[in-house]
Amino acid sequence: MMTNDKVTIESLDQEGRGIAHANGKVIFIEGALTGEVVSYASYRKKASFELAQMTELHRAASIRVEPKCVHFGVCGGCSMQHLDARVQVAVKQRILEDSLERIGRVKPENMLPAIYGQSWGYRERARISVKHVIKKGKTLVGFHEKRSSFVADMQHCEILVPRIAVLITPLAELIDGLSVRDRLPQIEVAAGEHVDVLVLRIMAPLTEEDEAALRAFADRHHVQFWLQPKGPETIVPFHPAEAPELSYSLPEFNIVMPFAPSEFTQVNSLLNRVMVSRAMRLLDPKPDERIVDFFCGLGNFTLPIARSGASVLGIEGSAALVGRARQNAGANGLSVDFAAMNLFEIDEARLASLGKSDKWLIDPPRDGALELVKSITPGIAPERIVYVSCNPATLARDAAELVQRGYVLKSAGVMNMFPQTSHVESIALFEKA
Repeated sequence: MMTNDKVTIESLDQEGRGIAHANGKVIFIEGALTGEVVSYASYRKKASFELAQMTELHRAASIRVEPKCVHFGVCGGCSMQHLDARVQVAVKQRILEDSLERIGRVKPENMLPAIYGQSWGYRERARISVKHVIKKGKTLVGFHEKRSSFVADMQHCEILVPRIAVLITPLAELIDGLSVRDRLPQIEVAAGEHVDVLVLRIMAPLTEEDEAALRAFADRHHVQFWLQPKGPETIVPFHPAEAPELSYSLPEFNIVMPFAPSEFTQVNSLLNRVMVSRAMRLLDPKPDERIVDFFCGLGNFTLPIARSGASVLGIEGSAALVGRARQNAGANGLSVDFAAMNLFEIDEARLASLGKSDKWLIDPPRDGALELVKSITPGIAPERIVYVSCNPATLARDAAELVQRGYVLKSAGVMNMFPQTSHVESIALFEKA
């Protein structure tokens, strides 16, 4: 890659890359910040834009900080460590506002104060890659390198919870001594309040020596190994056989939420508590109301809504997750109705079959909830909708649809669930005009 002339960075994009203009093109430059003067080398060129890496920093911005992690710039797990943590939140708030205005042509009446917690050591869920590299003479355990299928040669991670981060090197040494080291491509991390689970994806049977090594490691480092020989449905506990159940809690609502390693939970349990609390304040459930929680998962919002005394229906596409949600409701002494339904294929008739409700909570995956909001008809339209989003672009698209259907975007704000990364989580409140 050839280094280009100096450019001035005008703003940041949704991936945290610096935006500049040169030779009639938009240049997206990794590692560059607003206001900086940099040189860059392009690694992908298109007719109207280029993707590039900063090669030299000629004038630094005051918002630039020294990255905490020695692997930053190589590891692809983080993209914003060079940006002051408070400014990261401000950038994400601007991304949310810009998306709502540019894509949705909507503007909230009120911008909510951003929610943020600890900047480091927060991540309790992760999928970590494993690769034995002959040239290095060792096994690597870590995230992928940026724009690469190679596993980063890392010894620590600053965003994983510390008790898991310190295991990266010991895990690499453990796996390096296993007979299946070339048949073990992945470790799924699930840290709970009472147990930490490491799920090993094994593509060949373990030997007795392998099993003995895993047991010794689990006992020494106080973790529980699970094994996954095939698909997610094959995940089973290995050692110790008797261990506390994975769980997180929502103390404000007196709720404990058990979960399996393969089931979706938020990666940041402390921020999840704050997020649920804000969602409940915006939703303001009342005992005489009927509320539907769409994309309810294992009940992260459903159970707090039920605790208010409201009548709740939780809907989720996965029948297995619905089963878990029912178990969690029962374990917390709550009476909740759940149903399995593909919300990406919902239509007016199926939505109408659910009956009239006073309020909705929507918490979709990155694809958003377009088919759901398009299916709203006057007869079943709720008075209030709280929309929790992990993708500002699909939130903005769905917001435009809701406004067309007679709703007002009352408020919106970001939640920094993933500090040091470009992920933007947000929450929005819609009310019927």
